[in-house]
Amino acid sequence: MPVLRLYNDKGKEDKHEKIVLPFLAAIICLSTIVPAAAAAPTIQHGSYSGDVWDLQFRLQILDYYRQPLDGVFGSNTTQAVKRFQQDYGLRVDGIVGSQTWQALKRVSVNADELTMLARTVYSEARGEPYTGQVAVAAVVMNRLKSPDFPNTVAGVIFQPLAFTAVDDGQYWLEPDSTAYAAAWEAVRGWDPTGGALYYFNPVTATSKWIWSR
Repeated sequence: MPVLRLYNDKGKEDKHEKIVLPFLAAIICLSTIVPAAAAAPTIQHGSYSGDVWDLQFRLQILDYYRQPLDGVFGSNTTQAVKRFQQDYGLRVDGIVGSQTWQALKRVSVNADELTMLARTVYSEARGEPYTGQVAVAAVVMNRLKSPDFPNTVAGVIFQPLAFTAVDDGQYWLEPDSTAYAAAWEAVRGWDPTGGALYYFNPVTATSKWIWSR
């Protein structure tokens, strides 16, 4: 697997911030292939469609599926689905219906959503240490799992007044590889916040919304 090496502001490699990020180069390409479907149909062994691409990407980012993405629901995808279902207390049948989709979308992202997360990280925290950047993405993921927030990544990020960078337009800046890496790690389970639903710097925060939380 390729290793993404992160460097400090003096151009020296930071040994504490190496992460393994498989298939990073394919993320932007996949974001044009895999739509963020609102209600995916039931799929199972033998299916082949954009929903299978979506499924494989989500399973891959959670480390259940380790083969190349091909959009074909074969035996490797079936076994990955079964492992996910077992870990999340679902019926272990290898079929991706409404319950499995619902659980999967609460804890993972597709290619488009990973780009949304990376944009949020870059626009909100590009000047922060790497752990702080992961923390921003982790807060988005924590909100996604919470019943008090929208149940989609887009809904969380674009909730009115939730993120200053969305309000002032910085969200649309092009994220760098570090922002993608931070988003990837947060989706895979690293949460430096310990489950927090909010973050802010009281010295620099300009959003009035955060003071009402």
